Amino acid sequence: MRVISWNIQWGRGADGRVNLSRLLDDLSCLGDFDVICLQEVASRFPGLPGGAEEDEVALLRAAFPEHTLIGAPGVDVPHPGGGRSRFGNVVLSRLPVGAVVRHRLPWPPAKGTPSMPRTAVEAVLMPCSGHPVRIITTHLEYYAADQRMAQVEKLRQLQLEAAQWAVTPQSAKEADGPFARPVWPEAAIVCGDFNFAPDAPEWARMTAVEGGRPVWSDAWFALNPGQPHPPSVGLHGAEWPDHRYCCDYFFVSRPVLGALRSVVYDACSAASDHQPVMLEVDEAAIAAA
Repeated sequence: MRVISWNIQWGRGADGRVNLSRLLDDLSCLGDFDVICLQEVASRFPGLPGGAEEDEVALLRAAFPEHTLIGAPGVDVPHPGGGRSRFGNVVLSRLPVGAVVRHRLPWPPAKGTPSMPRTAVEAVLMPCSGHPVRIITTHLEYYAADQRMAQVEKLRQLQLEAAQWAVTPQSAKEADGPFARPVWPEAAIVCGDFNFAPDAPEWARMTAVEGGRPVWSDAWFALNPGQPHPPSVGLHGAEWPDHRYCCDYFFVSRPVLGALRSVVYDACSAASDHQPVMLEVDEAAIAAA
């Protein structure tokens, strides 16, 4: 199972030009992916640098007709000309998709600090071989540190709840209709733009131990112990940031650790101010709950 995560900055490259076709060309050159997780996808959102009047969700759906598209905009407001303006996260899956949940992440008021509503989109993927696995993609707050830490806590809570559901017997009333319990495995992958560096307190909290084991493990460090993350921002002369560092990650739950095969940070594409990150998992090796 090959997964790519990329903050696409609504198709705005390091040169400041919005060109979603260029980004899609780069994505195609990077390989063939079963799951594509994108952040900062815009649909008819005026005011973004470079302009973004295109319906990028529709363009992505047309570009990947074999994938199921699941959107979770954090911002959904009226468009000045009618209709809606949306900005947020998208998952495209070529694997069969089971249950889907869209989460509103914590957004406590941050006085004097800009921020926006944030979401995480979560979907159960049903590989042909191996066990089901949940995929989550998200984009945490950049400016407001307290919000960002609260959002990390929410991601930890989602995984702790999933582990509890995995060992909770099903009742007779959970057989039909909306109360029917969906397949909800402990095996999970969460990816995206987390807006914190590997030495930040948010990273330490994300990977903190609960009940004797980490809730989430950093996939890069699991495969490359002691080696620093490659930078995921600050390349190719983009206007932000002023130095290179990593803020884009894959974290995995315990049942996925033994199935990890590779994590690759692409340093070549200049189609966004972020670099794409790619994960390969042996789906047949994902452990049962």
